[in-house]
Amino acid sequence: MDSFALVIFGITSNLAQKYLMQVLYDMTEEGILPEEMAVIGVARRQMSKEEFQNYFHESLRLENIHHKHAIKEEVFKKLCKRLHYINGEFSDPSFYSKLKLFLNSLSKKGFHCSNRVYYLATYPELYSHVFEGLRKNKLNRQNGGWVRLMIEKPIGHDLKSAKALNKLLLKYFNEDQIYRLDHYLGKETLQNILTFRFSNGIFEPLINKDYIDHIQITASEDFGIGRRGGYYDAVGALKDVGQNHLLQMLCFATMDAPSQFSNDAVTTQRIKILQNLIPLPKNIVFGQYRGYKEEKNVSPHSQTDTFYALKTYINNERFKDVPIYIRAGKKLKQTVTEISVVFKNPVNRLLKNLKRGDEPNVLIYRIAPNEGVVLKILTKLPGYKISLEPAYMQYCYRIDPHKHYIPDPYERLLIDTMRGDQTFFNDAEEVEAQWAFIDPLASARGKQHIYEPGTWGPKEADKLPEEDGRAWLEPSMDFCRI
Repeated sequence: MDSFALVIFGITSNLAQKYLMQVLYDMTEEGILPEEMAVIGVARRQMSKEEFQNYFHESLRLENIHHKHAIKEEVFKKLCKRLHYINGEFSDPSFYSKLKLFLNSLSKKGFHCSNRVYYLATYPELYSHVFEGLRKNKLNRQNGGWVRLMIEKPIGHDLKSAKALNKLLLKYFNEDQIYRLDHYLGKETLQNILTFRFSNGIFEPLINKDYIDHIQITASEDFGIGRRGGYYDAVGALKDVGQNHLLQMLCFATMDAPSQFSNDAVTTQRIKILQNLIPLPKNIVFGQYRGYKEEKNVSPHSQTDTFYALKTYINNERFKDVPIYIRAGKKLKQTVTEISVVFKNPVNRLLKNLKRGDEPNVLIYRIAPNEGVVLKILTKLPGYKISLEPAYMQYCYRIDPHKHYIPDPYERLLIDTMRGDQTFFNDAEEVEAQWAFIDPLASARGKQHIYEPGTWGPKEADKLPEEDGRAWLEPSMDFCRI
């Protein structure tokens, strides 16, 4: 891969501390960073090179599910050779000429800075200042090298603002330079859905209305908002994870086969699903966990949702009349993220009169924890009489958190950016299709249903599947255990 300069705007942000720094350490340990690469941290705080390195080292100790292995000093020292820091106000036009001189000085020292990735780990309100500062100093031009921009979700807070931001981005960069990052698209199990479905001939013929009864998607967390009150109270669960993560999960589970494995082909199929999703404002339930209003930086009068559950359909022939139930929230019974494809029971099913004999087969894509692809089936218990029990046919990763078997999603997406591969990033049309579905649902938010921490959310959410003669599935931890 080409060497390049990674310029991180907002290196002191929570996002950079929790994800980017750990990723850069891992990539150093794995030996996959280009030799002449430079990492330039940018923030307002004044720090010497030694202070920046100490700050970086301390950040590596923060909790990260993909980074539980020990910090090796020889690896960190190797990383330090690439680390650089420059401070300044992003709204100050003169800062960008200072940044340009800094990059030129690094080039003279042997670092390859004609290729550049700008990573925005800062507030969206500062984007226009950053873009304009780069443009005025010709730092967004691709002269003698490539220039790419990585920008975090959320892209806007509704369809109108998303369109405005996409318009702003295209004023300074070409679409093929813009990498809109949703880290769920970098998750190994989510990407593996495409291989499971389209590189095998067994299950894909069954993924349609003739065989599927319904689909459930759950993304639950057993913890609260932590220190994110200021951000979360302005956004809520639906816009925080529903507009992006869960819609991406749905797309991967239901999209048609792409004509080839390429960015255009894969993204086209994701967009088709999003554009055919039917928003049903009368079929969404919002909730808030008891005690949320006492959280730090949360309004005592907040009506922000920490839970939502909805029902939707895909308006295409393949999934005609197949209901899809989606729920997500905080301080729920357990932490689990999965897609469950529930199959219909055939009329002539054998032994359906026995206990558990009418339990459906379920194809489960478990994103976290216990990652894997699992098929729930019925089997006969050993013995002289016929008794049934559910069992799991499973493909599992069995992750060792102390090793690099599964890359951190941010690592995978940074590598894709280095390669110039946008397949697992969102383009403008995709983001706008997500918001077009979410906006009518967000407008239906009113007074929240209060639910107790440690439950599956407000009881009102149970009515969504119950009104159709169905029920939410209880996620199992009996498979893919380490």
